[in-house]
Amino acid sequence: MRKGLLWGIICLSMLTLSGCGSSNEAEDKYDTIKKSGVLKVATSPDYAPFGFHTTIDGKDQIVGADIDLVESIGEKMGVEIEWLDMSFNNVLAATKEGKADMAVSAISVTDEREDSFDFTTDYYTSPQVIVINKKNQDSLNSIESLADKKVGAQKGTIQENIVKNQLEGTQLVSIEKLPNIFIEVNNGSLDALVVEKMVANSYVEQNPELMIAKIPLKSMKEDSFSIAVPKGNPKLIGELDKLINEMKENGEIEEMVNKSSELMNTVNK
Repeated sequence: MRKGLLWGIICLSMLTLSGCGSSNEAEDKYDTIKKSGVLKVATSPDYAPFGFHTTIDGKDQIVGADIDLVESIGEKMGVEIEWLDMSFNNVLAATKEGKADMAVSAISVTDEREDSFDFTTDYYTSPQVIVINKKNQDSLNSIESLADKKVGAQKGTIQENIVKNQLEGTQLVSIEKLPNIFIEVNNGSLDALVVEKMVANSYVEQNPELMIAKIPLKSMKEDSFSIAVPKGNPKLIGELDKLINEMKENGEIEEMVNKSSELMNTVNK
């Protein structure tokens, strides 16, 4: 009896170190997703062609390359996708808080984000560009020409840092929804905006008053997109990396981006 009591005291005192035969490790999200049969994904569908709203058969739906990518991942994993539609500024926060299993929204990897999340291998790369109104193409033709100008960027994105770090002397204007930034450049409330080239191409195609300025920006590792997952889920990251690499190698992701670009151009004509 004394031996049993002594072991109980030792076990209790050493619980945080050894667990006394029981595991304190959190279950990898891969296992919980497979058990539930549902993969919860946070996204901000205002970033065509990667994610945007359109009407199909009379119903509003979110579509785009990011959407197709995740739906394909879900099919390959044998689980259903539950989409959580929110502003980009809340996408990573919702994932960190456990409301979503992962975040997919043309997300760039930064040192700051790596402190809170693990990221998959990149699935697409698109350089950064500056969009202006065509009527200003002669006056806005260099970084120096943007001094004291108002330059827009979507709130919570790496484009905010690009404006601050690469376009010194400009006035950064952060706006929640990306389409609204294009509207403000179109009507003259903003002088320019910074965005990924693939996204810029889609919006410029629909707005002939706009153009991509001939002002080069520095290439960065942040030009590539990855899926964000809360730290401590190596099995989920491993599975996602495997599937992403397969889809990159067989050209599936490139097809998704091209198809989504064509879809946006078609539905907005």
